[in-house]
Amino acid sequence: MKPTSGLYIGAVILLLLAAAGICLGGFILLGASGGAQGVTGIGGTGIVLGVIALVAGVALLVLAARKTKQETAQNITVKVDLPGDTKIEQMKCRSCGGSLSADNIKLVNGAPMVNCPYCNTVYQLTEEPKW
Repeated sequence: MKPTSGLYIGAVILLLLAAAGICLGGFILLGASGGAQGVTGIGGTGIVLGVIALVAGVALLVLAARKTKQETAQNITVKVDLPGDTKIEQMKCRSCGGSLSADNIKLVNGAPMVNCPYCNTVYQLTEEPKW
């Protein structure tokens, strides 16, 4: 199981409880207003209970939305393993020959990309085969 599966299950449970609260509140309000069959049953108490159930359902819905946001937020750490003889200060731009530093290399979509500060050339950093 993924570590985030607990958050997912919690969000689903909150959504189900929110739906139940909103439905229950709506039914109580409908019954209290006499709209169901024209009979005034529980009156003012029913209206208060219906509003409380609706507010609780909406609050649970907001909590579920926040919980799913927490689930989607992730920190990803990527470590690039360069060969032992690679020295960053010795790297030169393919286009203009300008010196490149570690600040000029960014990871974009999983590939190391070089952005030359001198000629503004952007290219993918490739490693020559070791054999």
